[in-house]
Amino acid sequence: MTKILNYINNEWVEPKVSEYADVINPATGEVIAKTPLCGKVEVDAATKAASDAFPAWRRTPVQDRIQYLFKLRDLLLANHDEIGRVITEECGKTLGEAKAEMVRAIENVEVACGMPMMMKGEMAEDVARGIDEIMLRQPLGVCATIAPFNFPGMIPFWYLPYALATGNTYVIKPSEKVSLTMKFIFELIDQVDFPKGVVNLVNGAKDSVDAILDHPDIRAITFVGSTNIAKYVYRRAAENGKRVQAQGGAKNPVIIMPDADMEMATDIVADSAFGCAGQRCLAVSLAVTVAEAHNNFTELICDAAASRTVGYGLDDGVQMGPLIDQNSKERVEQLIGLGAKEGATALVDGRGASVKGYENGAFVRPTVLADVQPNSDMWKTEIFGPVLSMMHVNTIDDAIKLANSHVYGNQASLFTSSGSAARKFRYEVEAGNVGINIGVAAPMAFFPFSGWKDSFFGDMHGQGMDAVEFFTQKKVVIERWPKEWSRKF
Repeated sequence: MTKILNYINNEWVEPKVSEYADVINPATGEVIAKTPLCGKVEVDAATKAASDAFPAWRRTPVQDRIQYLFKLRDLLLANHDEIGRVITEECGKTLGEAKAEMVRAIENVEVACGMPMMMKGEMAEDVARGIDEIMLRQPLGVCATIAPFNFPGMIPFWYLPYALATGNTYVIKPSEKVSLTMKFIFELIDQVDFPKGVVNLVNGAKDSVDAILDHPDIRAITFVGSTNIAKYVYRRAAENGKRVQAQGGAKNPVIIMPDADMEMATDIVADSAFGCAGQRCLAVSLAVTVAEAHNNFTELICDAAASRTVGYGLDDGVQMGPLIDQNSKERVEQLIGLGAKEGATALVDGRGASVKGYENGAFVRPTVLADVQPNSDMWKTEIFGPVLSMMHVNTIDDAIKLANSHVYGNQASLFTSSGSAARKFRYEVEAGNVGINIGVAAPMAFFPFSGWKDSFFGDMHGQGMDAVEFFTQKKVVIERWPKEWSRKF
């Protein structure tokens, strides 16, 4: 049983709490750790450490700050495989998926190492005679991330390296369901030897979240999770005068045109819909076939779903792991049943899954639901599981209209061989991340991870220059230096 501690002021601290949450290996059902459910006391301690560290860290030249990130990058690379194993053990995804997650995390560290160029300001001479104007970017202070369970290694790195490189200090609160990944990563951070208090880790659930949202010394907060909680985080933090970016839920559509390469589209859509057991915010969850694409794609995607190898993510040949826990399994299976009651047909039904040797695992096999009805609960709800809903329309205009009618706008994809159709789609579709013959349109680290409508609350997104803008505040200086003043000295 691994002991989970907080990391505050460069020391591992055992919190004095009475409540713990089980960290469960979702493939085996075994309890592998217990997360301390910390609250205001622990958040106050971490924030004080970060606040005390901020003045000196801010004054550290940016080219010196990024040297710590270079060292962190090397440690992440050297421990890439082991981090992947930890993610698989507590999150359930396959080892390949877990390692791919950390590739994206490392990319963000690498991009943030370019901060000497990224946070430069602007200057204009003689905006009036003898007057110059300068815009500077300065750090905010203490910032925090409230992280989700589905990408325990990657998502904190959408924010952390940019915040540190721009001169902020930081507090991370991982999901209580997957606290082992950040524990391992903070063991690496401890080796980096950041100045005391620059990076801190607090474990917990709602009490620690509320303490972060309310703390007067925390200036900016990032969050990824469901839309309901994203709205709560955005509202409460904003009421307390904080900068917020809150990533919410999704119902990502993919449109299959008749001229698409059907085999390629099937392989990519299957990986998107069923990869990570459907527990990612960019997973395709709705396939819209256009005209004669219907029959061919339906047959192929059903075959791909039925033949996908499900099991423990550390075993060879496994293509999909379990859901995060039994509660998620029950929820997803209930939603599949609801879809059937609403008139959908389960062409491939993943309920009641059992994997030999892992009978206590939270497994749901890939599922394909045909003829999902517009405005049904199945249409509206983010399932967050390996379930692909299917609908059919006659034209691309109908498909785009259908996609745009949803409250979410995280990702939308199109499969076609027509440049005209692709341009029309990318121009008209209402989503922040768009894929053309791409199933998971995850932006590279030097682009923002966008999201529209009820998929995002805030202004600036994670990654790239959006992260630089989010973690800095602009100061405009207007200067005049008359000659007669200089003669006096």
